[in-house]
Amino acid sequence: MRVKLKDIFDLQMGKTPSRSNLEYWNTTDYKWISIADLTKTSKYIFETKEYLSKSAIKDSGIKVIPANTVVMSFKLSIGKTAITKEDMYSNEAIMAFKDKHVINILPEYIFYLFKYKNWEEGSNKAVMGKTLNKATLSEIEVEICSIEKQRQIVSILDKIMSSVDGRKQELQLLDELIKARFVEMFGDPRSNPFGFEKKRLKDTCKVITGNTPSRAIEEYYGDYIEWIKTDNIVSGILNPTQATESLSEKGMNVGRTVEKDSILMACIAGSIASIGRVCITDRTVAFNQQINAVVPEQYNILFLYVLFQMSKDYLVEDINMALKGILSKSKLEEKEFIIPPMDLQEQFSDFVKQVDKSKFDTMTFAPIYAIINLYLHTHFYQGRR
Repeated sequence: MRVKLKDIFDLQMGKTPSRSNLEYWNTTDYKWISIADLTKTSKYIFETKEYLSKSAIKDSGIKVIPANTVVMSFKLSIGKTAITKEDMYSNEAIMAFKDKHVINILPEYIFYLFKYKNWEEGSNKAVMGKTLNKATLSEIEVEICSIEKQRQIVSILDKIMSSVDGRKQELQLLDELIKARFVEMFGDPRSNPFGFEKKRLKDTCKVITGNTPSRAIEEYYGDYIEWIKTDNIVSGILNPTQATESLSEKGMNVGRTVEKDSILMACIAGSIASIGRVCITDRTVAFNQQINAVVPEQYNILFLYVLFQMSKDYLVEDINMALKGILSKSKLEEKEFIIPPMDLQEQFSDFVKQVDKSKFDTMTFAPIYAIINLYLHTHFYQGRR
């Protein structure tokens, strides 16, 4: 049976109470979901980074999201999905799908449907990123099968995702190994216990801010060169993922590009957790204004990549998310970083390469995700029972 989302759910947007009223936030009363919380969770959301007070709930009129409700991000990072394990609240980038109980639906079934759906289709392009709206979501049709069939599908996908989660844990441990080796060789980069020389980033690297060629000029967009966005910079993955949008040759000429072996850093994002995320280009790419590229002149690229990861707190310490989450080019250029001797940087780089080979062997998600998408396409999108 195919139904529209609006017929089976009340679609409820979240809200952000005033940041200027500290009484709203200095609390542990009610859990408040952001995109960063959805990014960190696997399936169920238990904890949130921020909380709201009782007065914040009352004064802002924000509505509760009941336990066992599917929530999904529909701005900037579209499709980050989870299920609430207790009553919670959320910000305006999160949509809650409150069950109307007109038919039997497992929240886990909807979770998988949303998590692997291609939300690029029918999305609107916002100035600072991608977004869906409530009206568009309301009209989307989904396939709802019998409750027995739902349980069967969820059981199968749970087993597959358990395997994926295990591999993700292995990747995290390998990342921790790299960071431990960094500390052994160079110490904490902020306190600099080994006394390495320090310089401003603008004195050791070239920093380039990306841009968006005019959307009004269709000929700027085509298939000549990938146009990277912050979604393509994924924590724990060395290189940018394949872009979903590309520029034409004319678009490239008015855009900003970097060649292989440059750093791409997310510098504008909806959460502090996303700012400072980095990857290394393995091809020539264009990139948008939410990204600063760093082209090294006195660094080994792999050393610089890990140095930025180890300096996350330093990178974001001046950012005020109440105003706008931006790490500007000028602020980034003024940051000071250690410059160890090149032979030490290269020695560390060799170690990272060896670990990255192990990560590549572990990170075989693509075939698994292909199987999941094929399975979901068969059961969710083709109307089969």
